[in-house]
Amino acid sequence: MNLLLDTHVLLWWLDDHPSLSQRAKSVIADGKNLAFVSAAVIWEIRIKHALGKLEIPANFLKVLDQQGFELLDITVNHAYAVGDLPSYHRDPFDRMLVAQAKLERLTLVTRDPRLKKYKIPIINA
Repeated sequence: MNLLLDTHVLLWWLDDHPSLSQRAKSVIADGKNLAFVSAAVIWEIRIKHALGKLEIPANFLKVLDQQGFELLDITVNHAYAVGDLPSYHRDPFDRMLVAQAKLERLTLVTRDPRLKKYKIPIINA
């Protein structure tokens, strides 16, 4: 299974936070699954960090690299696909994740119940 991690899921994973469900932990840790981190997630994290809403280590990219996750760039096709999505969710980062999950056939790992309306495969985090 190919996974796409929502921002909170990545942060919980890196922090070994108890909020992350056991199911999510097991699928992310399973070496048979590829876990992707979108550039949109890194973008959101850096914005929140710059605004003082989130603390991350100075070597955040190195920490991320050590996890063995695949990085997923944002393409023109991803950006275009966002415009075809119904307005169930207004957050641009989450809408990008939905578009990427649809186009790349990824299972989104998230706790956000609003994203289920998009009829994409989801694992509840």
